[in-house]
Amino acid sequence: MSKTLFENQRTRGVKKEEASLMSINIFEACRKRKQKPKLYGFHTFANPGCPIHLCGPFRDNIRVFIRECGEIEDYNVDGMPTWCTLLVNEKSGVVVPLYTIEESVKHSQRPFCDHCRCIGWSHHFVSNRRYHLIIPVEDEWNKPLEEDSFYAHTHILHGLIHCNGFGHLLCINGIEGGSKYLCGREIMDLWDRICTTLGTRKITVEDNSKKRSMDLRLLYGVAYGHSWFGRWGYKFSHGSFGVTEHKYDSAIEILSSLDLNKIVDDFSNTGQGREIKQIIHSYREVSETQLFTIRGLLRLMLALKSRAPVQRKTIMAVAAAASKSSRKAATRTQKSPEKNKAIKYRKFAPSAANMDSRWPARRLEQAAEVIVEALKEKKARSYSRGGMSRQDVRDAARQHIGDTGLLDFVLKSLNNFVVGNHVVRRAVNPSTRVLEYTIHEVSNGILITEPEIIDDPPQALALAPLDISPGPEPGSDVYGDVVYLYRTVLLGYPESEMVELATGTVLDSKHFVKEWPFKDEEDPVLRFICLVMPSSDQLETELTRQLSLGELVVVPLHSTVGELKVAVESAMRDTYCIMERFVAREIEGLEEMEDYEVLFGALESGSKLLVRGSGMDLTTELRYEGGAENWTVDCCCGAKDDDGERMVACDICEVWQHTRCGGIDDADTVPPLFLCAKCSGSLLSPREEIGMEFDYSCASFLVPETELAWMPNIGEV
Repeated sequence: MSKTLFENQRTRGVKKEEASLMSINIFEACRKRKQKPKLYGFHTFANPGCPIHLCGPFRDNIRVFIRECGEIEDYNVDGMPTWCTLLVNEKSGVVVPLYTIEESVKHSQRPFCDHCRCIGWSHHFVSNRRYHLIIPVEDEWNKPLEEDSFYAHTHILHGLIHCNGFGHLLCINGIEGGSKYLCGREIMDLWDRICTTLGTRKITVEDNSKKRSMDLRLLYGVAYGHSWFGRWGYKFSHGSFGVTEHKYDSAIEILSSLDLNKIVDDFSNTGQGREIKQIIHSYREVSETQLFTIRGLLRLMLALKSRAPVQRKTIMAVAAAASKSSRKAATRTQKSPEKNKAIKYRKFAPSAANMDSRWPARRLEQAAEVIVEALKEKKARSYSRGGMSRQDVRDAARQHIGDTGLLDFVLKSLNNFVVGNHVVRRAVNPSTRVLEYTIHEVSNGILITEPEIIDDPPQALALAPLDISPGPEPGSDVYGDVVYLYRTVLLGYPESEMVELATGTVLDSKHFVKEWPFKDEEDPVLRFICLVMPSSDQLETELTRQLSLGELVVVPLHSTVGELKVAVESAMRDTYCIMERFVAREIEGLEEMEDYEVLFGALESGSKLLVRGSGMDLTTELRYEGGAENWTVDCCCGAKDDDGERMVACDICEVWQHTRCGGIDDADTVPPLFLCAKCSGSLLSPREEIGMEFDYSCASFLVPETELAWMPNIGEV
């Protein structure tokens, strides 16, 4: 991408005249390219018919897309051709680059697809090409894509789609993930429109999204019955650790139907009982409908969080008034009468414009916002106790901002400033003598602080009950209340194995998928789903895995049988490595027809056809997306296939199982010799002869290195 195209976006401001000037500079820069680039609206791009109408299979649509909507770059990414499509944010004028890279599998360093293997698509034939759609992080918009762009996790958007239309959403980073201009919902809307327009068939996503240390698949699952991606149609696909769709649905139902009154009763004898009761009472006061379950409560809280700040504050003022009693963990600082006035703090945004800095004001504001988010995250994790050292804040912010000079300047300047709805303060911790940053919520210019917390002596820490506080006052910090309920109710429900198991089941469900069902359009062409059926000998000896789904083949309305065979051959050769020399001999249902006879009237458009032929390359290593190895998974949790979780193989039978199910913590290394429960039982019986006791369960047998001397050679067993 031409460096000058985006260089003026560095000084992007909020003033209209600056935005107008920026737009002019963008068009000036565009003139310097080899040809006039095409600009498309970010929020309308890939709407039906905008900018192009595509009605074929994905393998054809993607080629039309890059030809009509992209401009070839003068560099390659890892040797692969790259196109760029420019999208203009209609609201801000920001130009967003969307890159499309065509990766040739035969020339790729990683020809097999780990994502297919972990989602249950190991049996798919290896596609000839796969396409990466990438919007890089803003700081890289004026630079060529890096060689390792396929494997970076910092992109605003990264999707991978095989040329057969099956793909994976690998990365999405909105405001929470470091994007300066695009929120997650805008990015997902764009991705969904692109997938629909290009004719994708199935797209998977591994949902590891978090907000304030909360797993959103658990929070949204309880509140809405689906993950955050569920609003775009992504549904349960593949659970880890033997989780099935039935188990997942049951777990969601158990958690979402937790009765609020029962929650209050169950927590009444715990240290969190009073806080939970106040939170529930506060939000019941502002709810327009009666709240009975935690699903209704969380929905209300998340709805309030999404409202405008002024509207939310007005509503939650009622909630705060409904909870008059102050709490020990957080109180308003009391002042003497002469000092009991609203404390005013300087807002950072206006001050940033007057700072003597080499960075524009907007960059300073963004850095301050990132710092505040880091402090809020720390506050949520430590339940309002303590601050963060300068180095800790700097390290946390560097995950989103690479310019350390910018961070150092803002950290040096940031003291007693209002950023958003919080004051950032800097002071020396009297206990540690270390300079620490803290945040405190501000309401109408009045600072809300937590009381000083005296560190417990070491001998008292073991006896002190866990103190979890949601914040200064129920309702004043909606997300603080959500975090509190998430941690106490969903993760720490007292003496309830059912809730604990349900929570674990939801957290072990990370893989979701969206399917675009096949549709036969009302146009003058014939569409068929064609599946190549190998011979019985091939199915028994070579192609032993589940058959892949068929391919969409489109032919003109008055095509002949012979032309359909040619179209099937072309589609298969173009799509799969194993089919490069495939020849279609026979189509089921058309055996009695000659090649010159017309299809119209003999077959109904939209039918599924079985095709027999020859020429499949059974010698190629590029056969299945899961790789050439036929490895067996048989874990006590019920898993029979790779689910992306950490596994270990038995050194005798070579059957794989989860390390977690085998008694190996994620932080521990795999022992030099690992035996499954079955093999350890047969090898080491009777136990009395060895003088050791073993638990013959899924925990298996972990042989320490010091015990290996007496073990026989595995090859001799």
